[in-house]
Amino acid sequence: MKTIHLISVGKLKEKSYKQIETDYYKRISTFQVITHEQKSHKENLNLEAKEVIKQIKEIHKKGNAPVVLLTEKGTSHTSPEFSKWLYKLFNIHDQIIFVIGGASGHGEQLYNMTKNEISLSPLTFPHHMTRAILAEQLYRAETIESGHPYSK
Repeated sequence: MKTIHLISVGKLKEKSYKQIETDYYKRISTFQVITHEQKSHKENLNLEAKEVIKQIKEIHKKGNAPVVLLTEKGTSHTSPEFSKWLYKLFNIHDQIIFVIGGASGHGEQLYNMTKNEISLSPLTFPHHMTRAILAEQLYRAETIESGHPYSK
């Protein structure tokens, strides 16, 4: 099965947002989403990046996967464009890794590791909202791909 690995610096503590995330992921049938939470190190980008890279290397042991950083400076997509982009990646790869950085963003090592950066918005959101928005957009991408009316 196709897999999205979501690496997030910081733990999701808000139960209501965790429930939103879980509800959207339960609806997805064409791929699975596995969340990997990394400890936040009080805005120490180098240490956070080292731990994220360690997790990426663990995932790569199961097969190569593109790494996509979520950042407000990344490429913006409409929902249909995001769906097309996501499924194009899935045509090439069985796994995709999305990374949500810590409070200060991503460490330089992560930016050097990939050229794939996307933006959910030019605005900055707290982690719990970013994760909920990404979960909804992943579900929406699947509905767009399948022609389901949810996406309208």
